[in-house]
Amino acid sequence: MKKIKLDIVGLSYSQTQSGAYALVLGEVSGRRRLPIIIGSFEAQAIAIEIEKMTPSRPLTHDLFKSFAQAYQIEVQEIIIYNLVDGIFYSKLICSDGKRSVEIDARTSDAIAVAVRFDCPIFTYEFILSTAGIVIEGNDFVYLENINESTDEKTVGTAVGSGFSSLSIDELKTKLQEALAEESYEKAAKIRDELNKRKAS
Repeated sequence: MKKIKLDIVGLSYSQTQSGAYALVLGEVSGRRRLPIIIGSFEAQAIAIEIEKMTPSRPLTHDLFKSFAQAYQIEVQEIIIYNLVDGIFYSKLICSDGKRSVEIDARTSDAIAVAVRFDCPIFTYEFILSTAGIVIEGNDFVYLENINESTDEKTVGTAVGSGFSSLSIDELKTKLQEALAEESYEKAAKIRDELNKRKAS
């Protein structure tokens, strides 16, 4: 399968889950965005490295990097390779110069390692077409169903999201506002509500 390269385009506090964060990955050569809910520790680990901050003591992901480099092991790339029941599955592609090894990892940990090794992040088309959000002009174009949020799951809607009382036109207006604010999590909830209306 053809791999699609992703970049980190956003990291913000989750509006639906206390103590969680929304990590947004963007398609490098396109308009699709892949939002993922991650834990606060992993979000902190990613943010610290992106901001080039140096903690007083090494974090777990820093320790992993030091350990790997001590044995001449490099992480060459990260692949988000599957999506099952709303949960993303990822792996690290590592090499010691002689052989390449794939190591299973939680997506949030994989991204935290990726930013430390400055290695590319990839996924496959079926994942982007299932859980992605496409930005086209001033409109959000939604793809397949996004499941309810939990750690490292696709960003989705919770029961009683507050949008059920709005009309379709009002929902579309809210959608435009979410685009302007780059609030992907809110937009995903509105999209789910619109899809629910179409299905009924």
